[in-house]
Amino acid sequence: QVQLVESGGGLVQPGGSLRLSCAASRSIFSIDRMGWYRQAPGKQRELVAIIRSGGSTIYADSVKGRFTISRDNAKNTVYLQMSSLKPEDTAVYYCNAVRVSIYWGQGTPVTVSS
Repeated sequence: QVQLVESGGGLVQPGGSLRLSCAASRSIFSIDRMGWYRQAPGKQRELVAIIRSGGSTIYADSVKGRFTISRDNAKNTVYLQMSSLKPEDTAVYYCNAVRVSIYWGQGTPVTVSS
């Protein structure tokens, strides 16, 4: 079992930055894959970024060059640094972990608006 708790969401102006954090209840060293997904109102949940245990990453085309996913195994935390935010980035952002089973956090809302 892995409990995930996201934090760092909020209201930001277009062009601004936010850093989301996902704290896990256990060591993430051996978790195969951790990632961030988002769900905008009226839309399906979509992949934002994934980071594997070996450190390789995958990004959605819509966030490449603007978002960076990273992990700190010592702190059992995964981060999503978001820059050059756009109104279309507005969504609830969810942390995800895959190790035999799939685990989700409760989500943290991000609103990009002037």
